[in-house]
Amino acid sequence: MIGLLIVDDHPVVRDGLRGMFAGDERFEVLGEAGNGREALAVARAVSPDVVLMDLRMPEMDGVSAILALREQGSTARVLVLTTYDTDRDVLPAIKAGATGYLLKDTPREELFRAVTAAHRGESVLSPAVAGRLMGSLRSPAKEPLSQREIEVLTLIARGNSNREAASRLFISEATVKTHLLHAYAKLGVRDRAAAVAAAFEQGLLRND
Repeated sequence: MIGLLIVDDHPVVRDGLRGMFAGDERFEVLGEAGNGREALAVARAVSPDVVLMDLRMPEMDGVSAILALREQGSTARVLVLTTYDTDRDVLPAIKAGATGYLLKDTPREELFRAVTAAHRGESVLSPAVAGRLMGSLRSPAKEPLSQREIEVLTLIARGNSNREAASRLFISEATVKTHLLHAYAKLGVRDRAAAVAAAFEQGLLRND
């Protein structure tokens, strides 16, 4: 029987996962946690075999929790289960030591197989995540956007014109255009709409 720790900040998600695994004799839910900090305490108490880890949580996020679990000597395999599949989420989680990365729309039987495989130490990735990882390996690393370029794109995304962005940032309109051109080159796009879309896709901008 595989002992599980479910970590997610949404009680309804934890309830759903607990009910799902409780109905299968191959698994036993040993504990739950609503954030990474709670997960560390529960993991120390129950010593799970596999941790189902969400990523974006209050107090301590999933990536930080994965690193902290290793630091406290936990041997549990961590299987990320989240709704996010951007490079900003996937790569740090894998680098932190996650055994697998699945999305929350994963079918029940596939999730069961993934947990079993993770328990054996096998890497488990959803097709979308595997595609992102392969793409990151094949593509040369691009120069990151500067803080000023992100500030300009943030204002553009909120509907500001170049002139309005320049006024808000206390720079010239020509400088705004230069920052945009640099951002286009780094993001591999040709216009402001595509730049904004790419920046959101890569997690550089947020819908605040």
